[in-house]
Amino acid sequence: MSKAFVRESDADEDLPDEKETRPAGVKNYITPEGFQRLQDEFRNLMRVERPKTVEVVSWAAGNGDRSENGDYIYGKKRLREIDRRIRFLTKRMEAAQVVDPSAQKNRDRVFFGATVTYANERDEERTVTIVGIDETDLDRGRISWISPVAKALLKARVGDVVDLRTPAGPEQIEVVAIVYPPPRRPDP
Repeated sequence: MSKAFVRESDADEDLPDEKETRPAGVKNYITPEGFQRLQDEFRNLMRVERPKTVEVVSWAAGNGDRSENGDYIYGKKRLREIDRRIRFLTKRMEAAQVVDPSAQKNRDRVFFGATVTYANERDEERTVTIVGIDETDLDRGRISWISPVAKALLKARVGDVVDLRTPAGPEQIEVVAIVYPPPRRPDP
């Protein structure tokens, strides 16, 4: 039977691109470190992962029947995943607006990049760092600048009590401390 009539795999359909996590019309603020991580991942995919996968697919394609060739089928699927991630990273980097928190002049208020310690009504303290959407990591206390907690804290000063909207209803939180990274020294 001619290869024109044989479908290599049901998985050959293009996978949808990764879903946009940024609301429409909202800037994609990101710290220099976060932007560097996006660039590093992009470079790794372009220079290491993709060429390696292309080599495997090319080798597997030369082995004959592709319909039952696991290396070929998995390789093509992995190549689509890599290409999808590359497209996503490219869009994110193009839309990124790098903001260096160490350059913040007004350090007595909460802005992007601040590490904030706050206490809730039960006197439980929590420390969070306000970062870009692509940098959030709840395990490390890194929250998005568009999250409800960050929105409540933005522009507050130490001692301010702000209202936090939660699913259980409004809650008041008090800003206990605000810390920014030290200003960067210019390279000699």
